[in-house]
Amino acid sequence: MTLDSRFAPADVEPRLYEDWEKDGSFACDPTSNAQPYTIMIPPPNVTGSLHMGHALTFTIQDTLIRWRRMQGRDALWQPGTDHAGIATQMVVERLLATEGKDRRELGRDGFLERVWQWKAESGGTITRQLRRLGASLDWPRERFTMDDGLSAAVKEVFVTLYRQGLIYRDRRLVNWDPKLQTAISDLEVENREMKGSLWYLRYPVEGEAGRFIVVATTRPETMLGDTAVAVHPEHPTMAGLIGKRAILPLVGRAIPIVADTYADPEKGTGAVKITPAHDFNDFEVGRRHDLPMPSVLDKQANVTLAEIEDALRAVPGVADPAFVRSLAGQARFTARSNIVKELERLELLEKIEPHTNTVPHGDRGGVPVEPLLTTQWYCNAGVLAKPAIEAVETGRTVFVPKQWENTFFAWMRDIQPWCISRQLWWGHRIPAWYGPDGEVFVAMDEAEARDFARKHYGRDEALSQDEDVLDTWFSSALWPFSTLGWPEQTPELDRYYPGDVLVTGFDIIFFWVARMMMMGLHFMKDVPFRTVYIHGLVRDEKGQKMSKSRGNVIDPLELIDSYGADALRFTICALTGPGRDVKLGASRVQDYRGFVTKLWNAARFCEMNGVRIDPAFDPAKAELPLSRWILDATNTAVAEASEALEAYRFDEYAGACYRFVWNNFCDWFLEFAKPLLADGADPKHAAEIRAVAAHVLGLTLRLLHPAIPFVTEELWDRFGYGEPGSLISADWPSQVEVSGAGEARAELDWVIRLITLVRSVRSEMNVPPSKPSPVLLRDVPAEALGRVDRWLEAIRRLARASDVQAMDGDVPRGSAQAVLDETTVVLPLEGLIDLAAERARLAKDRDRLVADAAKTRQKLANADFVARAPEEVVAENRERLAAAESEIDRLNAALARLE
Repeated sequence: MTLDSRFAPADVEPRLYEDWEKDGSFACDPTSNAQPYTIMIPPPNVTGSLHMGHALTFTIQDTLIRWRRMQGRDALWQPGTDHAGIATQMVVERLLATEGKDRRELGRDGFLERVWQWKAESGGTITRQLRRLGASLDWPRERFTMDDGLSAAVKEVFVTLYRQGLIYRDRRLVNWDPKLQTAISDLEVENREMKGSLWYLRYPVEGEAGRFIVVATTRPETMLGDTAVAVHPEHPTMAGLIGKRAILPLVGRAIPIVADTYADPEKGTGAVKITPAHDFNDFEVGRRHDLPMPSVLDKQANVTLAEIEDALRAVPGVADPAFVRSLAGQARFTARSNIVKELERLELLEKIEPHTNTVPHGDRGGVPVEPLLTTQWYCNAGVLAKPAIEAVETGRTVFVPKQWENTFFAWMRDIQPWCISRQLWWGHRIPAWYGPDGEVFVAMDEAEARDFARKHYGRDEALSQDEDVLDTWFSSALWPFSTLGWPEQTPELDRYYPGDVLVTGFDIIFFWVARMMMMGLHFMKDVPFRTVYIHGLVRDEKGQKMSKSRGNVIDPLELIDSYGADALRFTICALTGPGRDVKLGASRVQDYRGFVTKLWNAARFCEMNGVRIDPAFDPAKAELPLSRWILDATNTAVAEASEALEAYRFDEYAGACYRFVWNNFCDWFLEFAKPLLADGADPKHAAEIRAVAAHVLGLTLRLLHPAIPFVTEELWDRFGYGEPGSLISADWPSQVEVSGAGEARAELDWVIRLITLVRSVRSEMNVPPSKPSPVLLRDVPAEALGRVDRWLEAIRRLARASDVQAMDGDVPRGSAQAVLDETTVVLPLEGLIDLAAERARLAKDRDRLVADAAKTRQKLANADFVARAPEEVVAENRERLAAAESEIDRLNAALARLE
């Protein structure tokens, strides 16, 4: 079947993927004797749709898994999705709202039934989209964090940790979302810069009429819950107040002035109000000084006075209990306004300054988060973290790039108790039951809990299960072993744990990576993965973070529709370097689609010129220098690509493949081969070139398959390299023996450099392509002259040379000169171009660039500009200067050639 003139991804990709999946090409084999290779997918949210972050991480993972599969490894790429507690509950609640219903009307069981119904109908979107990307996941093994097996694992872990004293209930501060009415994790908090005010409040010093300690705050509404004022112990003017007491305005309670280094003498007034129940830093100060922690805002973020009612005192000109009681039930920001007005009336408001503040918001609810003191379930992360820290310190798990270990250590060495409970309905319900007196019974199921209760009370008592569910990250932390059947001791668990590599973004090193390590080491006694590869973010072409508000979000499915999955995948590989964000736009994908097209067109050229697989071909017996040269170049490409993948250098892997295909194979080998394949050529030489071309093309398809699986599989099938769909399991290429490789490389590389040099000079001098120019070689060695004689036809054709010969004597007037090793290459240009006009053009272009470079250099020398300008702006200016300096050097060299 003849190849079409153009590769049509929309026709080819769905067909090939369906065939792969139907044939079980993605499946691992637990009975195999091959060495296993495991990648655990970071399970996307069941609510999710494919975005560019997914496209990045799954392209990288698929590249690795396809490469290792071709190396003969028994590769398991474990698929699955996360139940995404808050996100999924919100989706279904919005759906109910369109029907005029509320989850509370349905009740817990009715609501959960609707969620499962929604999942069955709409929860497979992300997995269908991953197929469009070409992700070769072992789909029959797909898991869901709420399926029966994983739910059993979650219960086992919770109960075990509880019995080991590592899970407990405690009253601590949490991020509380007043809209969603649940605690949320730090990852679900979005910090937004907001313009606000800094209020300076005057707190009277007890027993010293007319003396005040002034505190600055961005949240005057929480002052009702103040239980201290903190001053730095070495503050030059305020240290003398330490040990005294201040009268809390409005409330009238006397609160201590304590010494604490949390108070920064350089910020605000140097004194800070301490509200332990409504600020994370204040909570720690409160614990250090054993302060009361009354809550003055409830779960709706409305004022509540229940915990301070007894502390209200009337103090003339300072505090009025009646005013405070009028605040009860007011929303926090309404109360703020009223409190500020009252303080102003009492002349206890010293001043107000404009202030830009970072305000944490719930990323789902969209309202400011409230630090709230609540009773929640906690996991003792400090104990679990120690083995994980040691595992990275000793190299049992390594981070690539290595600097991310520092981020891991920074979080883990300062780890806090992990709040694992959420006030939701959708999720793993906490396996704890309460007796009538509040006694808690943690058990695998209600029957076991009743047995415990019966033993405790000596009789049957009514039990009620905890209403809360577990943090989504709790079940995700078990992913590497729960998906393999744990707590059952399955063959898969024995074979595929621990995994080889985890591929993920830096933003969840703590939330997911660290917790998987903690749980894996605790329950499996081994790390869950040997390597953690951390990739950057996908940004737009200018380096800006993608966001809906900026309007720069790129939909990967639209890119696949426009350019094909291969083009998107290769672009991602080409742009993914260590510790570097990916600057991506449609134009970059369009550019790399050109590479896919180049490969397709090269295959069409081969097909049209009778290139067919020769089963008897032996690369070691190739005789022609051109054959030996391309086989040697292929060996280099194989080595470079393999080395790059081993080092997780996807950019270098793509670069090695790109250079080989575009330059070595297409631009040079096929061009040099044309005369050898033409009618009337030596049949023996033609046969060898066809066999070499077929061999190299097949090897190239194998080399590129991990990154661009669709076009390579299609060409593999069309050329008959194996059974249809077999490239995915073909052997990864290895280097072959090439006789006379050194001599062939020296000869062909010299010829290529000569042609390239002549082309470059002609381009710089604006010589029209239609006007061939003579090429004179001065001081040319005999060996090089012999190469010219052997490759004269190719040099004349590819360099647009009317003749190529050695010269003696003076260089003709009006010639351009360039040096190739010891030979001076001379191009007489008189009659081909206007030499004076060309000198003037080059000089004008150079002078313009010199002036531009001077301005950019001056800007970068300005320390104030470098300090104040956004990082990407400074980087753009540095790149612009480097590019200008390079072009100036090129123009100077071109002018020198005309002298």
